[in-house]
Amino acid sequence: PVYPVSATMNMLCRVGRVRRCAGGLGQTISQVAASKQKHTLPDLPYDYGALEPHVNAEIMQLHHSKHHATYVNNLNVTEEKYQEALAKGDVTAQIALQPALKFNGGGHINHTIFWTNLSPKGGDEPKGELLEAIKRDFGSFQKMKEKMSAATVAVQGSGWGWLGYDKESGSLRVAACANQDPLHGTTGLVPLLGIDVWEHAYYLQYKNVRPDYVKAIWNVVNWENVSERLQSAKK
Repeated sequence: PVYPVSATMNMLCRVGRVRRCAGGLGQTISQVAASKQKHTLPDLPYDYGALEPHVNAEIMQLHHSKHHATYVNNLNVTEEKYQEALAKGDVTAQIALQPALKFNGGGHINHTIFWTNLSPKGGDEPKGELLEAIKRDFGSFQKMKEKMSAATVAVQGSGWGWLGYDKESGSLRVAACANQDPLHGTTGLVPLLGIDVWEHAYYLQYKNVRPDYVKAIWNVVNWENVSERLQSAKK
């Protein structure tokens, strides 16, 4: 059909506005990605040697300043690439980046929890509501330790043992995750206490005797932190 000149001009103006809008949206996405605060390596709430003799200073320094730092750096790089792929609408690239997001994002999440789960003033037994929940769901504190220790030692290759909170049932559960798979994203459980059984977490001190490391880690568990996590998970 033949449109009047005025109608044609109106159509062209609308098309121009749509194009400018689309261009502006892409620019906005890029600006948001560029301005997004990067992930940073959290400071430890204690010195590298504070958990000795149960976990020595050399392990803690390498684990925190090298391994965790690598997860943080790689997560930032991957997120930048992912934002670029989003801005371009490149779904193939987005899918290809998902494993790196899961691995490095999980590594950052898991270790950030792990450092606060430990304390030079830790050990002994939990108290109050946490202890009552453990007794209710496992029979006793000792039975919970045995169950979580067994699940953690049994992890094939590298991974984590976890005490988690099931929001649906309102109960505590023990679980294990491979590699750096985050507990919540993998099982739906809210992480309360994690034990890292990647070899870099213990090999320099315990060699290949993982059970000795898992036994020792209970001496530095920060039950106050675990209790606080339980309270937050119940909200």
